Amino acid sequence: MHQISKESAHSDSGKRSFSIAFGLERIGLIALRAPRTAAVVLLALVVIAVFGIQRIKIDDSLSQLFRSDTPEYKQYEEVTKRFPSSEYDVLVVVEGKSLLERNSLEKLRDLVTDLQLVDGTRGIISLFSARQPPEAGRLPAALFPETLPEGAAYEAFIKRVRDNEVIKGKLLSEDGTLALIVLALDPKIVGNKGLNATIGEVRKLMVDDLEGTGLNSQLSGVPVMQLEIRNAVERDGLTYNIAGILAGCIIAIIFFRRISFMIVAAFPPLLAILLSIGTLGWLGFSLNMFLNVMTPLIMVISFADSMQLTFAARDRLIAGEDKMTAFRNAVLVVGPACVLTHGTAALSFLALQFSDSDLIRTFGEAGLMATIIALVAVLSLVPVFGVLLVRKENLLATKVKGADRGVEALRAFCAFIAKRMVGHPGLFSLIALLVVVGLGIIYASLEPRYRLADQVPDKQQAVEASSRLDAKLTGANPIDVLIEFPKGKSLYDPETLDTIAAVHSIIEKQAGVGNVWSIETLRRWLAEKAGRSDVAILKEYVDLLPAYLVRRFISEQQDAVVVSGRVPDLDSSQILPTVEKLDAAMGVVRTAHPGYEIAVTGLSAIAARNSANMIGKLNHGLTIEFLLVAAFIGLAFRSVVVMFASILPGIFPVVLSGTVLWLLGEGLQFASVVALTVSFGLGLSATIHFLNRLRLEEKPGVDEAQAVERATVLVGPALILTTVVLACGLVVTVFSDLPSLRLFGWLSAFAMIAALIADLFILRPTAMWLISTSHKIRAAWANK
Repeated sequence: MHQISKESAHSDSGKRSFSIAFGLERIGLIALRAPRTAAVVLLALVVIAVFGIQRIKIDDSLSQLFRSDTPEYKQYEEVTKRFPSSEYDVLVVVEGKSLLERNSLEKLRDLVTDLQLVDGTRGIISLFSARQPPEAGRLPAALFPETLPEGAAYEAFIKRVRDNEVIKGKLLSEDGTLALIVLALDPKIVGNKGLNATIGEVRKLMVDDLEGTGLNSQLSGVPVMQLEIRNAVERDGLTYNIAGILAGCIIAIIFFRRISFMIVAAFPPLLAILLSIGTLGWLGFSLNMFLNVMTPLIMVISFADSMQLTFAARDRLIAGEDKMTAFRNAVLVVGPACVLTHGTAALSFLALQFSDSDLIRTFGEAGLMATIIALVAVLSLVPVFGVLLVRKENLLATKVKGADRGVEALRAFCAFIAKRMVGHPGLFSLIALLVVVGLGIIYASLEPRYRLADQVPDKQQAVEASSRLDAKLTGANPIDVLIEFPKGKSLYDPETLDTIAAVHSIIEKQAGVGNVWSIETLRRWLAEKAGRSDVAILKEYVDLLPAYLVRRFISEQQDAVVVSGRVPDLDSSQILPTVEKLDAAMGVVRTAHPGYEIAVTGLSAIAARNSANMIGKLNHGLTIEFLLVAAFIGLAFRSVVVMFASILPGIFPVVLSGTVLWLLGEGLQFASVVALTVSFGLGLSATIHFLNRLRLEEKPGVDEAQAVERATVLVGPALILTTVVLACGLVVTVFSDLPSLRLFGWLSAFAMIAALIADLFILRPTAMWLISTSHKIRAAWANK
């Protein structure tokens, strides 16, 4: 290895005609001029960053993926403001075969009574809210008497309960084994830390009040999902930080065998994480399902380059250079490739700006800033730490002699691979091309997928409770039809009531939609039970209802209403036909009642309409990114050959990962297409470092095969080590409760491994074949 180090140092000094980073790598030399001063500045920045981290909030909104400036989303936002219902509803799901037994109902009623007293609640709807038919001049009595009957009278009473039109199929399942209690929370509670205490108290009451009944109780609804997302994001952030630190430190200490080199290699990326997250906090970014993976992503971006710089400086120290010279030359030789790898990562994050989603665009902006911070941190801190911490560098060669078995083994492996790959470069290049094309065809067949459950922790109650509602009450996800009245038309205008009735009838007849509620529900009940549904009695009963209940269906100015239904949590491709059929059916009502604005909205409708389009645009952006990054690399190297050499190894990890998704039946989800977009830019790190080393090894008298072999041996060990560390740092997300993060993590880790395979088995023969071919063409042209 010592001979390799000396030859490497010599070849570097003789081949530095231009910088592929246009001189930007010299940023790292600024701190090296005054390393102690730089350390003091770093300490101050760390303190500032810590305060910034404390400012970070969590965005737990379920609609965050679809937040955009589109008319559909603006309308959805308007509806949620005018009709505050589903986003503040806690769904209490109680299930069991003994549900309608006398003892169970008594305890269930006690639970409903206690829930109304929970701090932060503003109302409750349950089967106990149902009323008996109204009598002339008197308010209708409760369906459930204060003392439940017994014996045969109880059986007759239960039959009336199960046949009640307000309860049946809405608050009580057809088979009488599942009850739904809708607990409306104060909006002020949902948006702050009080939500945790409120939900905790509800859970405690469920356990205490239903004890001994054998009933199973669970919570769902938007506030519960938001709380579970919030808790998962906080827990995952801690997990990823610890895992990233441990992975980097363990790998560094195993292979460098010195604490000083471990700090030099591992601490700059860790400080880059701290500085980046702190900056995001000061700039007002909120943690969400994507920004939560920023920690492992920064580790991925910066650790690879940190290892390359440390390896290069270590080789020079072994070759006899003093530490100041060694780290300075490492920055000048490896630094340009570091700048270029961060540049390709930056392009990956810029590609996310093609998305219509504010969430994904914000993730791209945060990633771009983190990339810039990581670049400056690595280029500056690796040489500073090296100069300050490495001691007795003149004894390093003696100490590592015979004790560098790990690195030597990796170099021997890299030499073995390189010799095999350069033996038949044309053949291997052709095979690589055919493989990438074949995998690309499979990748192109992937279809967009989106389910709300994939954005919510699936190891908690909310998803399970929602699945029970899907099975027993047609679903838990709301779908709304907004009806806005023309000027001059009031809520109780006959045409308005006819319009609402027509819309209500269409929704309840639509396959896949159930649990339909509107003012028409009350009107029908009055017609059936009271024998009249005129405006006077309807207005009387609307005025008797609690304000929070009225606001669920009637706007405060009484100039609009919503008819609300529920749909199961299916893939958006399965919900979209339902939404389209509903919207088409509304055309008849629009024609019959001109002037009334009728629109199908709600989170389910927004997701069904927009998810496939948004995922498709992201995928299209990834295709554009392939071309932009290849052109960027070619421009940096001033070489068309390098541009073409980078294409196949860059595309291979993406199409191979897509093929794995196809085999698993996953399709393209938001998390997977974002993971592939980011992984493409990050995976090119190995390609760029190899091509940079190959550029330095190419000189008169050295044939292409020898240059490729030497470049592989010199950069290969660091590439393999960093890939292992990065894959470990990303795959730790499989421990997340969030399905989308688990998918993001394992897919990104797999793509990183695939990128290493492409670098070893595709880039080497392709680069050699292209270089050899270009030399032959030049020679033939010169002979002419």
